[in-house]
Amino acid sequence: MSEDVRLVAWVRGHVQGVGFRWFTRARALEIGGLSGFALNLGDGRVQIVAEGAHEACQRLLDWLQGDDTPGRVDGVTEIWDTPRGGYDGFAIR
Repeated sequence: MSEDVRLVAWVRGHVQGVGFRWFTRARALEIGGLSGFALNLGDGRVQIVAEGAHEACQRLLDWLQGDDTPGRVDGVTEIWDTPRGGYDGFAIR
């Protein structure tokens, strides 16, 4: 049984104005079992918060760090934490 976790990731690069949040939400829904959100930040990064099984969060992180994302990802900083709950599905903010 997989432990539920909270992944917070900040994605740097050309990731705003390219559908990055929409594709992140679609990928999270495709993986399944994830709740959270994707949010554009004022400094040009996108913040992603995902809660669910560790394996599912890791799959989302692997995608964020891979070559299949829209735009251009220069780097991803992530932290792992215990889930806080309170999310209804996976939203674009």
